[in-house]
Amino acid sequence: MNVWIVNPFDNLPLEGYRPMRFWLMSEAFREAGHNVVYWTSDFSHVNKKKRVLDSDVEAPFDIEILETEPYFKNVSLRRLKSHRKLAKTFLEVAREAIRNGRYKAPDLIIASSPPLGLVDASHTIASEAGARVIVDIMDAWPETFERVVPRFLLWPLRRKARRNYLRAAAITTVADNYVELARSYGFSKDIRRFYHGITKGDRPHFPFPSKGTVPLRIVYAGNMGRSYDLVTAVEAVGELGALATLDIAGKGEQEDALKELVQRKGIKGVKFHGYLSESELGELLKTSDVGLIPMDPSSCVGIPYKLADYAKSSLAIVSSLGGESARLLNEYGAGVSYSFGKSASLVQAVKSLLPRLAEMRKASSRMLDEQFDASKIYDSYVDFAIRIF
Repeated sequence: MNVWIVNPFDNLPLEGYRPMRFWLMSEAFREAGHNVVYWTSDFSHVNKKKRVLDSDVEAPFDIEILETEPYFKNVSLRRLKSHRKLAKTFLEVAREAIRNGRYKAPDLIIASSPPLGLVDASHTIASEAGARVIVDIMDAWPETFERVVPRFLLWPLRRKARRNYLRAAAITTVADNYVELARSYGFSKDIRRFYHGITKGDRPHFPFPSKGTVPLRIVYAGNMGRSYDLVTAVEAVGELGALATLDIAGKGEQEDALKELVQRKGIKGVKFHGYLSESELGELLKTSDVGLIPMDPSSCVGIPYKLADYAKSSLAIVSSLGGESARLLNEYGAGVSYSFGKSASLVQAVKSLLPRLAEMRKASSRMLDEQFDASKIYDSYVDFAIRIF
């Protein structure tokens, strides 16, 4: 079977990052004997720059990198313009590739949502090729924009989302709340949740110390966009004093303001690392105790990539997300939740895990084995996709 996988957002191993959802999915289809083309963008959503690829790194499947326009904020008209350009380019390049025989016409297209336009373009190609489409819901678009845009202005995007969902042969999601979202649009066919998988690799050896040592080493790895309340995290570390430090790995629109806050308030123990290579990030996580997820619950995110990343390093997790993330942390005893935007709540959460740090880190490792093991998740994904035929 000829499988096309379409996602512009995931980091690539060709850039020096760990394999993420759609790369691992592509590998699973290829290992099952299918021909795979992975379609992505030449612009990195994470660092807001054109991708720089390592020509010495080979992929076990075909990769098509599409030209698009840059954007600098996750919520912006410029981003929507970039996505429109990407969808148009995908249609043009895909049609030409089929026409000249560079790629065989797809039998199956797996398209991530968002971006909505790229899903719509995938449906167009599938209709022309007689293929089927699985929409993989990564984020709730346009619902996530309701935080910053009046709901009534989003009806064109909501209409496009409905059309994308209802035309799909099946839907997959990264969290249970997106299953409910798809059903709310009237989707009644096959739908299945598959968490973000991660290759387990090497992990810290047990036993950990029976109690947490101070300062407790808290790490945040990711974007500094507006969905992440890092101001509260920095202020909480200031209140915790000698009890905790905070390492921030990543960049984004909040970075300058956060550095100014640290300097103005004289907060000790906060270090900004910028973007780290995969090996550098791995070393930072290995020397940390707690992974921080300071995410706005109104972002509609159910299970972020960070949950699996932190669990891979056997970190206890402190999260402001409710719903499914909070349920998993509570079920496994792998971390604690706090109230978004409340530094006192975060301070209390950090203090509460100190006497239970070792058991939480063990529980986090168990959660990885049982919920985020890529070898299980993506083999199951392939089985599900084949069954819709």
